[in-house]
Amino acid sequence: MTKKERYDGVLEYFDINMTEAETELLYDTPYQLLVAVILSAQCTDKRVNLTTPNIFAKYPTVNELAKATFDDLFPIIKSISYPNNKTKHLIGMANMMVNDFDSVVPMTVKELMLLPGVGRKTANVVTSVIDGQPNMAVDTHVFRVSARIGLTTNAKNVLQAEEQLIKYIPEELVHKAHHWLILHGRYVCLARSPKCNECGITHWCKYFSKK
Repeated sequence: MTKKERYDGVLEYFDINMTEAETELLYDTPYQLLVAVILSAQCTDKRVNLTTPNIFAKYPTVNELAKATFDDLFPIIKSISYPNNKTKHLIGMANMMVNDFDSVVPMTVKELMLLPGVGRKTANVVTSVIDGQPNMAVDTHVFRVSARIGLTTNAKNVLQAEEQLIKYIPEELVHKAHHWLILHGRYVCLARSPKCNECGITHWCKYFSKK
């Protein structure tokens, strides 16, 4: 099986069977999504979704968040992983957005990565979800699943995985493929015990072929 055949088969399956694939983070505005994605680093979407309503109720826009103090914000997000750093990041992000970006979430990866708490993965998520840009965010699920299936080969880090995925996934599908791989990893291709008996892409999967 060629690399192209593997990609074609996997992408066609997802395109037919996972038409509603989208982020599971709850948000109404680009600002809210940015906050949620920053909080989601090494934390579950479920926990983030339990926390963000209280943040957005108190700080409905980035302008209000920019006025927050550490002692105001920390109690709201203390159940999130790394709450100290994330509290500082959110306040710093809000202040930079107000001062440097006219309170508007920038829509380029380069500009987003200037914001405190925003790395390449977060920037890729925001631009792909909000603007449909062909940016592939590689988290632990995407990294694991793409390697296990055989979409990536010997990728040593998330950037190498991203570069390989972008090379073979058609540009118009990149923003969807990110969610396909995350959701597949979250619910089917689990880290310790993949549910191969429930999986629809075993025909194209390197891991399954070696079982």
